[in-house]
Amino acid sequence: MAPLRPATQTVGILGGMGPAAGADFARLFVEACSERMVQLGIPVHDQAYPEHWLAQVPIPDRTAALDDTRAGAHQPAEPLLQATGRLAALGARAVAIACNTAHAWHGLLQQRFPQLVVLHGVQEVVARLAARQVGSVGLLATRGAYDAGLYQGELERAGITCHLPTEDERERLMQGIYDGVKAGNYVLARQRFESVALALQQRHGVATLVMGCTEIPLALSEGGRLPGLALVNPSAVLAAALARQAYLDAVPAAT
Repeated sequence: MAPLRPATQTVGILGGMGPAAGADFARLFVEACSERMVQLGIPVHDQAYPEHWLAQVPIPDRTAALDDTRAGAHQPAEPLLQATGRLAALGARAVAIACNTAHAWHGLLQQRFPQLVVLHGVQEVVARLAARQVGSVGLLATRGAYDAGLYQGELERAGITCHLPTEDERERLMQGIYDGVKAGNYVLARQRFESVALALQQRHGVATLVMGCTEIPLALSEGGRLPGLALVNPSAVLAAALARQAYLDAVPAAT
């Protein structure tokens, strides 16, 4: 007899920022669903995964938009809203934004789609850090995320000290993101990201780094190059939160 299909909710992933990061988020979500099924005692099989939709939509550059507030400037808001509307029309009950900087528009998306749970990835990361009693972190992110204070404010409210790169180091991160990952040059990306990570470790003694841009985990990993540093991947944290939403109505197997 085939295993029964558990009760699941349809969920959506707002991707395309960039496409490689969106595709990687989908992979992380499937892994998180497998882990969630094990936690609930649900047999892991193809039909037990929830219906999920990935919207890979070309979205205007988020950092550039946050830097350019002129009236009429091409902002990400409208295509983000349109993509979220499509996910809602497909039956999604919860949506994850597979881009850290795009969380600057989280409030707008949640306000316009009150019927959805629009997960806040930054808050999910901070809650995970607080639960693990992490007292300080270094933050690798985009210039837009730094300028908007997306992580700094949430970390401060949780009592977690946030150490930021210098202006020169932020420029290196942007080179790694744009000239590296987005251009397919992962060697350059890794070099730029590692140099900033090590600088933060040496200057502030941090043991935990938050990779606050979805492109960074695609080129940066723990190991011999970064001794003594634990890397937090917000995409993995958010994927786990989306999996919890997908199985919100699933009943744990009887023991």
